[in-house]
Amino acid sequence: MAGFLDRAKEQAQSALTQGKEKVGEVQAERAGKDLLRKLGAAYYAEQRGSGSPQEVQRALSELESHIAQHGDGFLRN
Repeated sequence: MAGFLDRAKEQAQSALTQGKEKVGEVQAERAGKDLLRKLGAAYYAEQRGSGSPQEVQRALSELESHIAQHGDGFLRN
């Protein structure tokens, strides 16, 4: 009986770890998409005359930093 409980505990721990990893992936993907949207908005504002090149560069830098940390998988979805 103890062996069964040990295996069940290991499986539960594994599932919990996988769940946490998936949540982290989803949060990183959402953050990446938000940064991409922010870059688009900054670029649009610059083109319309109400934004600045500095805002575009700042948004681009934030996006590139996120990609360096988490990858660019969110760009493909």
